[in-house]
Amino acid sequence: MSVSTTDPSQDAVEPQPAAERSGKDPLGRDFGKLWTAAMFSNLADGLGRTAVPLIATTLTKDPLAISVIGALAFVPWLIFGLPAGMLVDRYDRRIIMAIANGIRGGVALWLAILTVTGRIDIWALFLGTLIFGLGETLFDNATNAVIPGVVNRPQLDRANGWMQAAQITIDNFIATPIAGVLFAVSLALPLWIGGLGYIVPIVLALLLPIAAARPVRAATAATPTARSRVSAREAVSYLWHARYLRSMVIFTSIIGSAFSFAQAPLILFFLDEVHVAPAAIGFVTAGVGVGALLGSLAASGLVRRFGRGAVMLGANFVAALGMLLTGLAPEVFTAVAAFGLSAFAISIWNVPWGALRQQIVPAHLFGRVLGIIRMFTWGLFPIATVLGGWVARYSLRLPMLIGAGVVLIAALVAIRLLLVGTRQAGAEVDARAS
Repeated sequence: MSVSTTDPSQDAVEPQPAAERSGKDPLGRDFGKLWTAAMFSNLADGLGRTAVPLIATTLTKDPLAISVIGALAFVPWLIFGLPAGMLVDRYDRRIIMAIANGIRGGVALWLAILTVTGRIDIWALFLGTLIFGLGETLFDNATNAVIPGVVNRPQLDRANGWMQAAQITIDNFIATPIAGVLFAVSLALPLWIGGLGYIVPIVLALLLPIAAARPVRAATAATPTARSRVSAREAVSYLWHARYLRSMVIFTSIIGSAFSFAQAPLILFFLDEVHVAPAAIGFVTAGVGVGALLGSLAASGLVRRFGRGAVMLGANFVAALGMLLTGLAPEVFTAVAAFGLSAFAISIWNVPWGALRQQIVPAHLFGRVLGIIRMFTWGLFPIATVLGGWVARYSLRLPMLIGAGVVLIAALVAIRLLLVGTRQAGAEVDARAS
């Protein structure tokens, strides 16, 4: 994967006024609203994300069938990733965030009704997961596009770190353990509470400032035809000619698919291989979440000290080691510790990777470019997840061992891309200035 020194993504890196160069300034009230909305949304997400596969285990013990649920969560990114990005670039992102959470809340309540009436089956879980993923493409695209509108560029790594920390904290330390306990009380209870939990983020999304709406709002007001020029062609052309970013997308798709493959049988691994009770599964993921949370909080400091490229490279080596040790773990405590190490490294990777995209992609293209990136990368995850579930029929540990090997090899091949290419693309500038 060669990297050009004339990468067009450098055009997006502009000098910042002196007042905006400090990445250590307070992130501000508007970011606080966005962060709180994401926090409540993650609470609802975590309840549903835990409840659905647990309900599925009461209907089937087939690892392949369980892996399909994980796969279907990513299918909407393959089908709807680019259209979602176009909507985010064309319409008010605050409205899109509210609609997306409305969709997800409706799906959670629908599945809850089916569960309490005894009409739930594996196909309903498949369909619910698919529709839920549709709402996720809209919400995640809009949320990522809003961040650069409420903080300045040197703050991007820190802002992304706080967003990811909120997600990990809520999912692993609050939502998932609570969901496991609620599931033990009633199958549908996590879904009821999760569905109602989307009300708060809907309100907060609508209270975000006008800067969060759409970066081309001023151009639209001056030029009535501006909306009609929001098309996929410009974003596809940009990404195709941005050699560094294009290479990063390929690399990310490989390692992301490897982790999806490795984690396909994860819930059955904890339930059947290391013998965790269903009601305690949330506490296991809380232990794993310690590593993920620490990674999110440490990432921006590591980036400031070592640079984005070096941090992303090291994160991949550590993540591969953690996944390998998880597959070899003899019992639950070592499995949780090893998987926590992998989660720590993945969280560190996610922060600079998210900030890097927000820095080098032009604001008016961000939603569409992110949609294309996730359509390509996350669109491969369903295939990898189903393959992992198929391999898990032979051994629940084998997908983790294979996935770790793929990540290690991919990281070795991408050393120049991450260390040299990131610097040449101008993606280290704000990280070191902060």
